[in-house]
Amino acid sequence: MSAETDTGTGTETGAGSRTGPASGTGPGTRPGPSAGGPGAAPSDSPAARLQALFEGHRLTPTQRRIAHSMVRRAADVPFLSSVELAELAGVSQPSVTRFAVALGFDGYPALRKHLREVAPADRTPGPASYNAYQQAVQAEIENLRHLAELLADPRPVQRAGRLLAASRPLPVLGLRAAASQAYGFAYFAAKVHPDVRLLHEGGTMIHDRIDAAVRAGASALLCFALPRHPREVVDTLAYAREAGLSVVSVADSAFAPVAKVSDLLLPAAVGTGLAFDTACAPMLLGRVLLEAMCDDLPDAQARLEEFDARAATRGLFVE
Repeated sequence: MSAETDTGTGTETGAGSRTGPASGTGPGTRPGPSAGGPGAAPSDSPAARLQALFEGHRLTPTQRRIAHSMVRRAADVPFLSSVELAELAGVSQPSVTRFAVALGFDGYPALRKHLREVAPADRTPGPASYNAYQQAVQAEIENLRHLAELLADPRPVQRAGRLLAASRPLPVLGLRAAASQAYGFAYFAAKVHPDVRLLHEGGTMIHDRIDAAVRAGASALLCFALPRHPREVVDTLAYAREAGLSVVSVADSAFAPVAKVSDLLLPAAVGTGLAFDTACAPMLLGRVLLEAMCDDLPDAQARLEEFDARAATRGLFVE
């Protein structure tokens, strides 16, 4: 059980019984970087095939939670029972069954059969002897592997880097669990970007600070969004877009609530095996974004060298 993860109890309604996946085209939850578009996983990866399966379907919060858990464990999901998947997602077993039906299958066995048909043939089970702490570390390693798969296509991150580098000033938003991610990014970004504005405290002033950034010439906003997702973050991003900012979000899933109010969403899963979520992948993705932003700031290297010279003069660091 994770103190930073919502259990998801959205009302669900099952679709009619079918034997295969539906090709729904109705307005579903905005998937952010989906297969074939910016931020997509490689098209032949298990995660990309799962995301493609979910697209076009209107999913409840509980169903989005299941989808997110399946993408995180894409290689293992075809071999999990409905009970195991329910435990992985932190939902009830009937919720898994309704989820499968909502995707257009007769039930979970039909969905699992479909997934096994497209699963890698060389899948091998992981060690079963890990203790709880080791399991948490192994889960984060899997999250990093998944992130590496996503970064096989560098174009989404490069596009994000261009947007962030061009925004003067650059507001960086992160509230509650994501505040440390935003702070870390802003700390390093300020060494190469001329005007970074950290928004890590909510309240009635946050819209005023966005207005001030827009008046100063901002064109984009970077948001870090981690579970549990504060409603204020979604509201703030909606306000930022209405004000004319392009929103780039680093979130724990392509199905995160901020997807619908983001122009470009880059997913990086969090670990949920401990009492509090772990966010190694989102932190690393933030550093990758910094690198991409530096590539589009022609004076980035000069600024770093200038900072190093000043730091040496001041004796800022212990050598």
